[in-house]
Parts: sequence; structure tokens; C-alpha cells
Amino acid sequence: MSIFKSRLKIIDGYIIGKYLGTFIYTLSIFVIIIIIFDLSEKLDDFLGNNLSFWQVITLYYAGSIPFYVNMLSPLINFIAVIFFTAKMADQTEIVPILSGGVSFNRFLLPYFVSAFIIFAANLGANLYILPYTNQLKNSFENTYIKKNDSPSKTNIHMKLDESTYIYIDDFNNKTKSGYRFSLDNFNGDVLTKKLIADQIKWDSLKHSWKLTNYSIRYVKGLKETMVAGLAKEKDTVLDMRPDDFSAYENVYENLSNQELSDKIRKEKVRGSGIWNDLLFEQYKRWFQPLSAFVLTLIGVALSSRKVRGGVGLPLGIGIVLSFLYIVLNQFAKMFSLKGGIPPLLAVLIPTIFFGLLGLYLLKKAPK
Repeated sequence: MSIFKSRLKIIDGYIIGKYLGTFIYTLSIFVIIIIIFDLSEKLDDFLGNNLSFWQVITLYYAGSIPFYVNMLSPLINFIAVIFFTAKMADQTEIVPILSGGVSFNRFLLPYFVSAFIIFAANLGANLYILPYTNQLKNSFENTYIKKNDSPSKTNIHMKLDESTYIYIDDFNNKTKSGYRFSLDNFNGDVLTKKLIADQIKWDSLKHSWKLTNYSIRYVKGLKETMVAGLAKEKDTVLDMRPDDFSAYENVYENLSNQELSDKIRKEKVRGSGIWNDLLFEQYKRWFQPLSAFVLTLIGVALSSRKVRGGVGLPLGIGIVLSFLYIVLNQFAKMFSLKGGIPPLLAVLIPTIFFGLLGLYLLKKAPK
């Protein structure tokens, strides 16, 4: 019995080593290929902005490589499992294991230990690393790659709290300045205060807004009082930040978990239309790493049978299923942001669908 357990531990170590080794090796190859294509595509932008090699590495690729690793992880995880498991089946390594008294569920254990390691790494990266590396990548892209894109957002209406509404005709995210600003305070349905200013500008040192050429009208019943501040400036603290008016779509990826939670809470009150986007981003960080378990289950069930043609057939099926997984993720995201599907359900749909597929394939797998 002790010899059998000892052999099982050797087999477990062998499978875990093969799994993680194949995963890391394949992921590295894919990341290098993507970097080569990305470099060839953006080389003119790098040279046109007179960027040094060190600037490109530290300001861009230090942020983009973690992004690529996270993006490719589910795909490479799936391909790695299918590749080395199909190779084991082709070399008749799986049959002796199962014939020796090891159940198929027990055979899956080292696979799920490896999947848990990948899951933990992806979850940790989503929560604690990617928000900061994405800041590097997105800041670089917005400054140098998308520099011709308009940094302005127009006709901004926002609810700051239950009684305060603001309007900005045009906000420039590069200068952090807005033009033709107005703020309305209400008591129920009754206007009590109206502030207008030609310009509003963010002061990053004071963490406050500076109003230029402003005037304030106080309303109390039929009595109105006007306070004019023409040609003068006024500092004011408002519950909003320049990022709230960003014209760039990638701004949510830069937020830390605490910042994302705070913004979700504020946007629920403001009703500016980006609440679903923020919820989707939050749920994606927590639940998409679960794909490691689901894709591992499908990969093992699909490739543990020895088939004519060797590794090629299961690997081809695996690549097709990987792209179907990516497409389903994109469709779920689109329907969440535009079609009204709850963000949590949209994030979980690919995992649920492929999880059911994995259970079906597991039932059909050789025991």
C-alpha cells in the first residue's frame, strides 16, 4: 500500500511538472511572438516620439507584458493541458495509471492542483498587479500611441449626490479643464442654488477644483441673491475627479480594487451610464480566473483517450474550443454593457457553459 501511495506521489509530481512546465513554456513563446508583432506595429510611434529603448521597456512593456500574460492565460492553459495529456495518451502512459487501480477522479487531482496554482496567480494578478501595470500601459498608449485621438468629452451631465447636479459643456482630460460649467442644488424639486463658471480646472496639489469667472445665485422662495465672482477664481471641493470625465475607454482597468469599489458606489448614485461597465470589470477580476479549473477539466476529458492521428486531433479541437471561449466572453461582455444582461451573469456565462461541457466530456472520458 505504501509503495502504491509512493508511486502515486511520483505520478502526481510528474503531471504537475508537465502541466506547469508546458504552460509556462507555451505562454512565454506566445508572449514573445505578440511582443514582436506589437513592436513592429508601434515602432514608428516609438521613433516618432523620440523614445529611448529604456523608456519603451519601463513605460510600456513593463505594463503590457503582464496584460498579455493575463489575456493569454486561459487559452495557453487549455492548449498546454491538451498537448501534454494527449502526448501521454499517445505514448500509452495513461492506460497503465488507470489500470493500476487509480480512479479517473484521482487521476484528475494533480491537474486541479496545477489549475489552482494558475487560478491563484491569475486572481492575485487581477487584484493586486494588473491595476498598476495597466496604468503604465494605458498612460503610455494615451500619451504616445493615441495622441491624435480627441482627449475631450462633451455634454457631460452628472448627479453628484441626491441634491447636486453638474453640467460641463466640454472637458479636456489632458489639461484637466472643463468649460461652461454649472452646478445646481435642489431641495426636493426646488432649486436652491445655481453656480455657473466659464472654466473649471483640477488642482492636483490641493485636490480641489478651481473656478474661473463664476457667479452663484441663491434661491429662497421668491427671493434671489446673486454673488458674482467675475474675473476672479474660487477653489471648491466637489465629489468628482478628472477620471470621471475621461474620454478613454481603458480608464477602468487602471483603478485599484478600492478605487473601483468607491467608483461603483458613487456611480450608483450618479446614474451616468457606466455603472454596468464598472461592475463587469469588478466581477471579471474575481471570477474569470475560475476558467483555469473549467478549461483543465475539458482539456483532460478531451485528450486522455488515445486516438488515431496522435496529438494533432485533440490539439486542433482544443484550439477551436479556446477561440470559442474567447468569442463567448466577448459576446457576454457586449450583451452586458449594451443588452441589459446583469454583469455578474455575463462574467459567469462562459464559465458555466464550458463547465457543463466539461462535465459532459468527463462522463464520456475513458475510465
